Amino acid sequence: MARVLRGCVSFFLAVVCVTGSIACHASAPETSAAAFILMEAESGRILASRNETQERSIASTTKIMTCLVALEHSELTDQVTVRREHLREGSSMYLFEGETLTMEELLYGLMLPSGNDAAECIAAYCGGSGGSAQFVGWMNDKAKALGMEHTSFANPSGLDEQGHCSCALDMARLAAYAMQDPTFTRIVSTRTASVGSRTMTNHNKLLASYSGCIGLKTGYTGDAGRTLVTCAERGGMRLIAVTLHDGSDWADHTALYDYGFAACHRACGAKKGARYGQIEAGGAAVTAVAKESFFYPVLEGEALSARAALPETVALPVKKGQTLGELVIRCNGTEVGRVALVSAGNVEAPAKQAQKEKKKTPLAERLWNFFAA
Repeated sequence: MARVLRGCVSFFLAVVCVTGSIACHASAPETSAAAFILMEAESGRILASRNETQERSIASTTKIMTCLVALEHSELTDQVTVRREHLREGSSMYLFEGETLTMEELLYGLMLPSGNDAAECIAAYCGGSGGSAQFVGWMNDKAKALGMEHTSFANPSGLDEQGHCSCALDMARLAAYAMQDPTFTRIVSTRTASVGSRTMTNHNKLLASYSGCIGLKTGYTGDAGRTLVTCAERGGMRLIAVTLHDGSDWADHTALYDYGFAACHRACGAKKGARYGQIEAGGAAVTAVAKESFFYPVLEGEALSARAALPETVALPVKKGQTLGELVIRCNGTEVGRVALVSAGNVEAPAKQAQKEKKKTPLAERLWNFFAA
């Protein structure tokens, strides 16, 4: 793309201003958390934070990654038999030795009542001959792939262990990624689920108390204190809140979401299929349209602007959907994204077009024109 943009013609296109519809909140609320973050999920924009890259124990919020890795390495219908070594301390779904459950049932036991026994059972099954150690290796591989630079997993449950840590920023990125998975979202948004004679209740109280909350995961250990990762969605905008070592986590998440949804608005910087420029090519006009839509969260007083970077000319023929350039989108002058600009349709070279028109002319008419000349 850099090559295409050299010597290009730029067209300033549009400004999307939303200051009229956003309530003013001068600053984010204070929290009692040792570290926290409020992030818009789609863009990754941080709306509020403190100590967001500080590495800390994260307790059972670990199970967000456990669930994701399990979904990648098993089928929901897999039959899993509980062994004695799976029965661990702490929170539990109360498995018993010799019991057989489906992977889906275990995942509900993992994410609703935060079963450490479910975590160990899942990890041992998915890890196969490599056992839980193999599974934890996959957890760390996934963390690396997601750019979680301050994260290291030592077990699938989140129990305190040397080298087991993350930070608020990494957990927010993990949550945003996880909530793109419909199966994951279905599980963590469920308030109660029955497995055999068990009725399991989701520990996430915000599912019932905060309008728009659609997940995620609670946690507590002596070292980590209270940890909480949640997700809420309103008006098409999805926010992620993470608090670490926070004794007032429910109130803090509520305050963070109230601030975020009031102070922030999801603005459109590009609309899929919309025209963003035209290139003259050999006497023909090639129309450039956005390949996809682009949205970005803006605060009061901010505006999105879009500038199309297109070459001065393009060689014909041009195919529909062919990349022509890109749309650079800025928020108050700072670049926040780019969208490919593609051809709206097929544009052929003039000679080929003339040849096509000639073929369309009836034979008798072409003979008459020939002899008349």
